[in-house]
Amino acid sequence: MDLAFLGLGQMGIGMAGALLDAGHTLTVWNRSPDKAASLTERGARLARTPREAADGAQAVLTMVADDAALEAILDGEDGVLAGMAPGALHLSHSTIAIATADKLAERHAEAGHHFVSAPVFGRPPVAAQGKLAIVAAGAPEAMEAAAPILEALGRVTFPMGDKPSAANLVKLAGNFMIMATVEAYGEAMSLGEKGGVAREKMLEVFSGTIFDGAIHKVYGPPIAERRHRPAGFAAPLGLKDMRLAGEAADAVGAKLPLLDLVRAHLTETVKTEGSDVDVTALAETIAKL
Repeated sequence: MDLAFLGLGQMGIGMAGALLDAGHTLTVWNRSPDKAASLTERGARLARTPREAADGAQAVLTMVADDAALEAILDGEDGVLAGMAPGALHLSHSTIAIATADKLAERHAEAGHHFVSAPVFGRPPVAAQGKLAIVAAGAPEAMEAAAPILEALGRVTFPMGDKPSAANLVKLAGNFMIMATVEAYGEAMSLGEKGGVAREKMLEVFSGTIFDGAIHKVYGPPIAERRHRPAGFAAPLGLKDMRLAGEAADAVGAKLPLLDLVRAHLTETVKTEGSDVDVTALAETIAKL
């Protein structure tokens, strides 16, 4: 398929590479064009604007940091929407608000485009291997068009129905669970450490018993080793996601008592540890309590 990929951060680079591995023809765009070098060396074409990237593409994939960044590349004379042809598909992989996804669905419908919201679970190395877990939602014809693309990007896709924002709701709930796990891991490590047990010993016990799930395996070792750079899931993005989870909870009338605690600790983490740390640095904030 002739595809366009916009947003070449750590996740985007890996996902775009997986599409090339699968044999798709790829045009890429990024605000900092130099990040596209590894992809253009493999045959991808670099577009000068989002509109140019979208022009002629059967599907446009976006993976940017937040709602504002997504809206910025979609709108305007040089935006994606101006370049997409009727019948083209937009797959949004970003973690965005459910309200933003609803608005995008309306705009694409008005323009005669297909739209699938398809946020992902997995860190950059998993993205590069094409083994992400994808949560996707959209109209049946849009999902059918997206199928070969999602197959190239992930090991599994979980369909969430016709309403695109349902996928975003599930993604926000999942990211909340990730952060709740990091919070619990940090608190448990603090308990052991202040009682004289080294973090490494705590990790050995946890990982060798019932706490050996994927999340524990990914986030436990960096917490034990105090290894928070480079960030795979940057703390400011985690904080953004928790804000969106709170907005989603308000919209549907759900109560998330733990969320306020996690947000407070993440806010302090960004303030004291820096904006370039992984969300695992939350454990250092907890250790100082």
